[in-house]
Amino acid sequence: MAQPELDRRRLLALAAQAAVAGALPRSAWGAPPLRHNPFGLGVASGDPMRDGFVLWTRLLGAGSPLPDTPLPVRWEVAEDAAFHRLVQRGSALALPQLAHSVHVELAGLRPGRWYHYRFHHGAATSPTGRARTAPAADEMPARLRVAFASCQRWEHGYYAAWAHVAREAPDLVLFLGDYIYEYATPSDTSGLARVHALRHARSLADFRDRYALHKSDPQLQAAHAACPWLVTWDDHEVQNDWAGHTGRDGNGADFAALRSAGFQAFYEHMPLGAARLAGPGFSTLALHRRTAWGRLAALHLLDGRQYRDRQACRRAGASGAGAVRAGQCDDLAQAERSFLGGAQEHWLDAGLAQDAQAAVRWSVLAQQTLFSPRHYPSGLQATDTWDGYPAARQRLADSLAAHAPGSAVVLGGDIHQNYVCRVPRDAAAPDGPAVASEFCGTSISSRSGTTQDKLDALVRHNPHILLARCGERGYGIADITPSLWTTRLQALDDPLQSTSGVRTLARYAVERGHPGPVPL
Repeated sequence: MAQPELDRRRLLALAAQAAVAGALPRSAWGAPPLRHNPFGLGVASGDPMRDGFVLWTRLLGAGSPLPDTPLPVRWEVAEDAAFHRLVQRGSALALPQLAHSVHVELAGLRPGRWYHYRFHHGAATSPTGRARTAPAADEMPARLRVAFASCQRWEHGYYAAWAHVAREAPDLVLFLGDYIYEYATPSDTSGLARVHALRHARSLADFRDRYALHKSDPQLQAAHAACPWLVTWDDHEVQNDWAGHTGRDGNGADFAALRSAGFQAFYEHMPLGAARLAGPGFSTLALHRRTAWGRLAALHLLDGRQYRDRQACRRAGASGAGAVRAGQCDDLAQAERSFLGGAQEHWLDAGLAQDAQAAVRWSVLAQQTLFSPRHYPSGLQATDTWDGYPAARQRLADSLAAHAPGSAVVLGGDIHQNYVCRVPRDAAAPDGPAVASEFCGTSISSRSGTTQDKLDALVRHNPHILLARCGERGYGIADITPSLWTTRLQALDDPLQSTSGVRTLARYAVERGHPGPVPL
């Protein structure tokens, strides 16, 4: 599990060296080109800004590891798919310390524009990707189309959903966590779509292999190439139900090493810039960040794993967080417990206040799981969602009421179910005033762990829940205009088929100034 520690200064130096043409040493250009197509994991873009975005790829060997040396990669950005109208070009290094990944941070582009990009290594050329810049700060775009998705366990289904996402032609994809699953293929393979031979991920090499497996899927590659992504993580990028610095067996050195390995592999395989490298080695990644889409929307991408307190009354060594009864768990009543961590809570509150001051039409909270309360007939309370952090949820609900009444939409994933909710100001009064609208999407491929009968019973006890479905897998599409938000929940016909069709499960609208989705 142990790996050489890289301090933050060294990481930033490596990132700068890898992205700047002038930093390429003579020895790098003397390296022989690879004799196979090295771009087998595709290309990606992310974190769009008004004047640029991040480009990503990773060089891959053919049956044997790449040489332990930096490898030069050329990149091009053009206004057209034929690359006749080049606007920028340059070179970067694919460094062995970062799994020969490439992260190119572009600036100086025009706002609100689509661009095409590609990479070269030797005679090999990557697939072409499309990326776009965000609109100018003072612009009011007529529309923003966002796809949101999460949870793509390899064995549980094919990635047909991503092929349909690409056809939707979104401006952005919001990926809300569980890009990989750390598990080995179960011994009982009945009902699985496909299997893999990788062991349970415990080391950096294991995590790198797992990302390479997922990224080998052509439908996932197509969605990455279609538009820029904003990505965050959840638990399975490291370990089931990890929280802060605590894993299944506590907060010892073994979990610290596992967490660092998972963090490094995540950075290596996502379109993220060097600003995300926030601590020594890969002890911390700064994933909570904002993307402004002119005056139309502010996208607040949250991290609900890295800074949270341990789940309430969780038993040491338990494989999952489980559920508790409020009267039997004193942890639930502790006001200081946080889902986001104190610093991120303050950051988000300040961002929502800034949205109000700038008269941004929509404040979008893109985070991992269901935010709205679920009052179960059994009296049990789930501890790995916001239900397990009631004081923290109330603080955020108060912030939404103060800064973004009628203009906030919460997006989530994680639970492998579709939910549509009126977010109540007071979780104890779910039929009271709403402060936001919520759409929690189902999984790309991961199975649900409940039944529709149980969800139907749940809805009868929760008047703020407008829809709860567990039998579908797919994604969500949000079409956002200055006055109206429309969400389509898209469901696969058969997740066990790579060619599955898709249908619209439900459509809801939110009128700005009137929190609460309305069915269409």
